[in-house]
Amino acid sequence: MSTSATTGTGELKRHLGVSDAVLIGLGSMIGAGIFAALAPAAAAAGSGLLPGLALAAVVAYCNATSSARLAARYPQSGGTYVYGRERLGEFWGYLAGWGFVVGKTASCAAMALTVGSYVWPGQAHAVAVAAVVALTAVNYAGVQKSALLTRAIVAVVLAVLAVVVTSCLTSGVMDTARLDVGADASFGGVLQAAGLLFFAFAGYARIATLGEEVRDPQRTIPRAIPLALGITLVVYAAVAVCVLLVLGPGGIARTAAPLVEAVHAAGVPALAPVVRAGAAVAALGSLLALILGVSRTTLAMARDRHLPHALAAVHPRFQVPHRAELAVGAVVAVLAATTDVRGAIGFSSFGVLVYYAVANASAWTLSPAEGRPARVVPIAGAAGCLVLAFALPVASVLTGAAVIAAGAAVHGLRKAAARRA
Repeated sequence: MSTSATTGTGELKRHLGVSDAVLIGLGSMIGAGIFAALAPAAAAAGSGLLPGLALAAVVAYCNATSSARLAARYPQSGGTYVYGRERLGEFWGYLAGWGFVVGKTASCAAMALTVGSYVWPGQAHAVAVAAVVALTAVNYAGVQKSALLTRAIVAVVLAVLAVVVTSCLTSGVMDTARLDVGADASFGGVLQAAGLLFFAFAGYARIATLGEEVRDPQRTIPRAIPLALGITLVVYAAVAVCVLLVLGPGGIARTAAPLVEAVHAAGVPALAPVVRAGAAVAALGSLLALILGVSRTTLAMARDRHLPHALAAVHPRFQVPHRAELAVGAVVAVLAATTDVRGAIGFSSFGVLVYYAVANASAWTLSPAEGRPARVVPIAGAAGCLVLAFALPVASVLTGAAVIAAGAAVHGLRKAAARRA
C-alpha cells in the first residue's frame, strides 16, 4: 500500500481499460438523452429535430476531440477543471469545475427523478432518493464495481432500444413525410433543440474526469472518447428516426415518454412495460456515471482548496474519493427530493456548455508536439458551446448565468481575502 493510500489522500489506482472507459461513457450518454431530452427538443424544433440532433453531435465531436487530446496530456481526475487551470490559469479552471459540478449535480437529480417517474410515478421523489443512496454506495465500494454494473446496464438499454427500433420498422404505420423539415422548424428552434440534446451527449466527459483511474491514459482516453461518442450517435440517430417516422415531431413533443408512445403507435402495447423498465435502467446507468464524474471533479477542486480540503481524501481500502462521493450523494438526494426533471435539463446544459467552452479554449493552446487537434476543432467547439448555451430557454440561461456568476464572485472574494491576509 502506498503512503498516500495509508494517509487517506493522494493518487487513485489505474483500473480501467478501453472497454471499461467506453462503457462508462455509454452509460452516461445512452439513456440520459434518448429517454429524457427528445420530447423538449421536439417541442422546441418541431420537424427540425434531426438537424438539431446533428448540430448537437457536431459540437459534441469537437468537444470530445479537444477533451481527448487534453486528457491524454493531463491524465488526472478533474477533467476540464485541470485543463483550464494548467493552460489558461487558475480562474478558468475553477470556472470550468464550478460549471461542471453544479450542472452535473442537476443532471444527477434529473436522472434520479427519471428513475422514479418510470418505476413508481406516484412516489417518484422517494424512489429517486433511494436510487441516489444505492448508487452512491456502489461507487463507494470502488470504481471497478461501478464499471461492472455499467456494463450490465448498457447491455440492457441497448437491447430495449433495439426492440423499439425493430417494432417501429415493422409496424406498417411509418410515414417518411414526418422526416421533412417543414415550416415549423425555425433556426432558433433548431439551436434550442441542439442545446437541449447536448445534454444527451455530454457523458463522454466522465471518461476524462476518470483520467487518474485509466490504464495507459495517453492511448486509452483518445480511443475511448470518440468510440463512446460514435456508438451513441448511431444509436440516437436510429431511435430518433424511427420514433419520428411513427409519431412525428408533434407526437413526440406531446408526451413525456415518446419511446413508450412509439411502441403503442406501432401496435405492440405489450412492449410498453419493457420500454419503461429500460428507461429506468438507462437512467440508473446515467446516474451511476454522473455521481462518479462529479465526485472526481469535486476531489480535484478540493485538492486545490477551491472546495473544502476534507473532500480530497481517498479511501485507503477502496481507493475512491469517499468523502467527495458522500457529499455529492447527499446534495443530489436533497435535490431529487425537491426538484423536477425538465427544469434540470436546461440548467445542466448551460453549465456543461460553459465547461466545454473552457475545454476548447484550453485545447487551442496545445502545441503540435502536445497533440493539438486541427485548429478548426477548438474554434468550432468553443463557438458552438456559447451559441447553444445562450439559445437555451430563457429561464435556463438566466439561472445558469446567475449561478456561474455567483461562483466567479466567490472565487474573487476568496482571492481578495487571501491577498489581504
